[in-house]
Amino acid sequence: MTALVAPAARAPSGGRVPPARVESRAARWGRGAGTAVVATLLLVPFLPVLLWAFADRWPYPELAPTVWGMGGWLTATAQGAGPALGRSLLLGLTVSAIATPLGAMAGRALARGQVPCGRLVTAILLVPVAVPPFAVTMGLTTVALRLGVPGAVALVAVLVVAAVPYTTYIMRAAYAGYDEGFEETARTLGAGRRHVLLRVHLPLVAPALAAAAFLAFLVGWSDYVVTLLIGAGRIVSLPLILGASASGNDPTIAVLALLAAIPPVLLLATVTVLSRRRTQR
Repeated sequence: MTALVAPAARAPSGGRVPPARVESRAARWGRGAGTAVVATLLLVPFLPVLLWAFADRWPYPELAPTVWGMGGWLTATAQGAGPALGRSLLLGLTVSAIATPLGAMAGRALARGQVPCGRLVTAILLVPVAVPPFAVTMGLTTVALRLGVPGAVALVAVLVVAAVPYTTYIMRAAYAGYDEGFEETARTLGAGRRHVLLRVHLPLVAPALAAAAFLAFLVGWSDYVVTLLIGAGRIVSLPLILGASASGNDPTIAVLALLAAIPPVLLLATVTVLSRRRTQR
């Protein structure tokens, strides 16, 4: 038996790579290949959009634009793409700032079983996701009009209602595996409530909070139906301009589509990088 075990123990000094290291390297190559495939699938559809955004003429069946220019950017700017981009950013950030803490509190209460009739509450939270947005929006719009709620406030409130189910489910899953022992240990060592919240609790749930905030931002950023019905044309966001220009010229549509895609992609990349660094730490 000793003779069988000894060669494996001498493997590192003999130049052979241990099986565990081989598996680890293979796993890294597999993850890298998977990431490359996913990135390719995500980036390939954006290539024609990127080319059209800087093309003035691209006739079929040419593989590349025949005339390059900034006509699409000038037209999109004239249509108010800049202010609309700012409104969409503000709307997405506002919805995220409100829906994320609400979802965190609801998710923690549901995970701890502190909510009476938890299954019923979970089903109610699922309603805005399961029911078509148009039906929910029409009902909430009628309530907002009868109460005299300003359009911007009503718009944010309805979008928060639509975003809270997503943030709640993410945070509920996070708190289901949350270990309260870390907080108890910190209190035993003399940490106050604020110190426990900032140095123990929030760092542990930070990845889930980032994911919830990202989804809530997408709800406000990409909304079309709710903004159209409640805003009544007074609140013009980027999706509204994009929808109105859908039958226009291709360069303008490409520019608006590019503007609509860049902030979520950058935010997703930032969240992914920060989460990976935190996991490595």
